[in-house]
Amino acid sequence: MGEPQYTLRLLQRVREVPAEDWDALLREDSSPFVEHRWLDMLEETGCVGDDTGWVPAHLSIWRRDRLVAVAPSYLKGNSEGEFIFDWNWADFAQRSGIRYYPKIVVAVPFTPATGDRVLVAAGEDRGALTQLVAEAAREWCGRVKASGVHALFPREAEASAWEAAGYLRRASFQFHWFREGGTTFEAYLARFNSKRRNQIKRELRGVRDAGLTVETLAPEQHTLEVARTMHALYASTIDKHGHWGRLYLNERFFDAAIDRFRDRLAWVVARDPSGAIVAGAFNVVRGRYLYGRYWGTRAEVPFLHFEVCYYAGVRHCIERGIDVFEPGAGGEHKRARGFVPTLTHSAHWLADRRLRSALAPWLARERERVEAIVASGGDDDDPG
Repeated sequence: MGEPQYTLRLLQRVREVPAEDWDALLREDSSPFVEHRWLDMLEETGCVGDDTGWVPAHLSIWRRDRLVAVAPSYLKGNSEGEFIFDWNWADFAQRSGIRYYPKIVVAVPFTPATGDRVLVAAGEDRGALTQLVAEAAREWCGRVKASGVHALFPREAEASAWEAAGYLRRASFQFHWFREGGTTFEAYLARFNSKRRNQIKRELRGVRDAGLTVETLAPEQHTLEVARTMHALYASTIDKHGHWGRLYLNERFFDAAIDRFRDRLAWVVARDPSGAIVAGAFNVVRGRYLYGRYWGTRAEVPFLHFEVCYYAGVRHCIERGIDVFEPGAGGEHKRARGFVPTLTHSAHWLADRRLRSALAPWLARERERVEAIVASGGDDDDPG
């Protein structure tokens, strides 16, 4: 690979690298989902593995015995749990007589959160090593006869490095909330006109009038009992809305989270007058960012979803000085609550030239549409 001499190793388990060596590659604003312990929990509890459609094969770059870059990577037998949707690509490939699976994804399973996908040691050339990983992924793709490589939710600068390595850029968007220096919930409400402000207050009042109290748990309140309840709530959402996905995370993962990831957890719970938890959201925090993931409820209370999944997170950000709240994929209704369309990125390399030539102009048109939506999304005086 040229001087200095690098070697590529495919890791079948995160644990093949000591946690301190892996985490030494994280930056201050790296997401919690690329931490060694999060990825290891997914593997240890069987949420990823041979029978899940996510087979770990992490791309790591070494200079002699020193780890200089690593990218969480998986061999995929389907397109589930990715949130950069390519089902129509797979259909087109099938109609064209091209095998689409397996494919390679550089991503965090089941987690549409933007962040570093290639973790790079301090002092190293980030762009050059990202391109090196991109080239190594393409070579690996050929060896395992996969259809392509897909880097999902990298930051914009990293997406550009993948593009420079010959990958096609794709633009998507999510709704994110930005604190913008606000220090009170009243300041948050002041962003809206009176009609929208009054609507938000009605929604909050409706939850209180139903006798429910909503709180973000302190670290010591994340107990095994709460973890079991939160998993049951998460499972109930999948049962109700199975078309959204499948039950990716098992009870063992929730148990492991409160044991090994407690300092990152900011779970939101709603309690009835007896103190029983009837709804909850799986929120995770690191540095300047709060991430919302899974939610569920046993209580059919109007607006409870908005309070648990959005307002409680906004309140937590304001109280803790957290600047950005990423509540996950989807949800036009988020805009009416102060979340703004924000660009997200992915990069794709397709082994078959027919697929590449068909997708390139389609992605360019899609990117124009997405960028236009994002550019205009925050200018409305009355969000929603």
